[in-house]
Amino acid sequence: MGLFNKKKEETKSCCCGSRTPETMTQAEAAKLTGGVKVLGSGCAKCNALEDAVRTALTELGMDPSIDHVTDFTQIAAYGVMTTPALVVGGKVVSCGRALKKDEAKAIIQKVRANA
Repeated sequence: MGLFNKKKEETKSCCCGSRTPETMTQAEAAKLTGGVKVLGSGCAKCNALEDAVRTALTELGMDPSIDHVTDFTQIAAYGVMTTPALVVGGKVVSCGRALKKDEAKAIIQKVRANA
């Protein structure tokens, strides 16, 4: 019976199969870039957060460009378990809910003042 003597091939990815050392290194490198990011799959809540943040940035006279990160490896690198999440200057400032424009504006002002 050869079935019991076969060794399983070792894989270097996690249980979900999508994270490898290379993708984790790329995700960690992407974290270090500043700016404003929305983390999420692209659902309605994620898009609502992105719209609110873009409007808040425009009202603050800041660059309204936002990176929308949909890769779950990169999202996991931030330690985010619930989306949508907002990242400003490389730090997660909100997760699990779509902020309103005024909430996003206040958070961005606070982060920029402390930077």
